Amino acid sequence: MNGNIFTGIFPALFTAFNEDGSINENAIEALIEMNLKRGVKGFYVCGSSGETFLMTVEERMLALRLCSEIVGGRATMIAQVGDTSEDKALRLASYARLCGYDAVSAVTPFYYKFSFNSIINYYRDIAVESGLPLFVYHIPALTGISFTLDQVLELMEPDYVAGIKYTCHDLYTLERVRFAYPKKTTMLGVDEMLLSGLALGADGAIGTTYNFMPEKAVGIADALDYGNLAEARRLQSEINTVISCLFKVGLIEGSKALLRMMGLDAGYCRRPFGQISEEGLNLLREAALPLLVPVR
Repeated sequence: MNGNIFTGIFPALFTAFNEDGSINENAIEALIEMNLKRGVKGFYVCGSSGETFLMTVEERMLALRLCSEIVGGRATMIAQVGDTSEDKALRLASYARLCGYDAVSAVTPFYYKFSFNSIINYYRDIAVESGLPLFVYHIPALTGISFTLDQVLELMEPDYVAGIKYTCHDLYTLERVRFAYPKKTTMLGVDEMLLSGLALGADGAIGTTYNFMPEKAVGIADALDYGNLAEARRLQSEINTVISCLFKVGLIEGSKALLRMMGLDAGYCRRPFGQISEEGLNLLREAALPLLVPVR
């Protein structure tokens, strides 16, 4: 991995909520401090894992400010400001700059079938409003918006685009983007394919499970740097065993449950997220928890 600030392992940071739905500032601070101790290089704030689309603009602004203040310059900060409404995205982009973020990122506007030209303009407007480097956020499984390889390359072309958060299983396109734009940053967003993505030249990764097991992801990157493929495979297998459990019980709900089991209460999920069954909790305790490092 190269030496710019947008490399390494970044948790797609959870937003901790109290039972009444308010933001739990103390829990967010504890989560950030734990991750800093475990070797992460930055944080991706108010993304999908942060339940950002279940929050008001004011709550998203509060989360952006809190996280920036807690980190206090100790790690790289990327603010996810994207929204179906461009006006909301622009308001958040401007606020991210005021909060001292290093870059903004934006999910493609979803639900409505916007034209590709409209999406290009959306990214340009966000970059101009923020005055910060911009990361395209490609996550077709959740947005329902897929791009051809040529379209992804076109999105990456402008000077204001610093890179991409690539949350897609199509690693061919990932490699082609990396090949076409070697000076821009490619961050993989598929935790279960971290080893494959890094081997293809991704500069780092942004992911949900790095909230509670970042040391495994950091270990994979370090093992690759030292040519220890067997160790990298071992760690990826452990990550995937945990992820297999989460796919059965719910990714975000299960991740927060695991954090509680590890000794760090990351709060509740917002409705309409539900509660994990006792059977699901037992699965996490028996199959996933033994692979994780307790919070001391």
